[in-house]
Amino acid sequence: MDKVEYKPIGVIHSPFSEPKGVPIQPSGCKGIKGTVELEPQYEAGLKDVEGFSHIILIYHLHLSQGYSLEVVPFVDHVKRGLFATRAPGRPNAIGISVVPLEKIEGTTLYISDLDIVDGTPLLDIKPYIPKFEKTEDIRIGWLKDKVRRTEDAVADNRFTP
Repeated sequence: MDKVEYKPIGVIHSPFSEPKGVPIQPSGCKGIKGTVELEPQYEAGLKDVEGFSHIILIYHLHLSQGYSLEVVPFVDHVKRGLFATRAPGRPNAIGISVVPLEKIEGTTLYISDLDIVDGTPLLDIKPYIPKFEKTEDIRIGWLKDKVRRTEDAVADNRFTP
């Protein structure tokens, strides 16, 4: 297979200086504010983005080191296949987050509900369009019986790595 390379288009800033203590899902980050600093040469690409209430950030998990194909998720005690989890250690350390977009000033995007470490390299931005993202007959696999435990952990602020 050919080598694939990406060049960051900006950097994400948050109040989290290290992975420890970062809530592992956006639902545990309500009200956490941050910014995205886009490189100046990409400013024209922000045209019309402010019309969206939410954006999808695609980023490089630059502090992730190694991975295992089986992991024990936070909300479970059983090893699961890596690709059936949202664990940050992955063969390609790519993260995605859907975040509210508050405003844009120049090349700075003001966002909230942030579950990302400060200094994370941004790879892309896409608009979040619920109608396009919505799927019928959704199944959530092994998480089916864990959802309530996850919601309780978020409510109790125990949803961190």
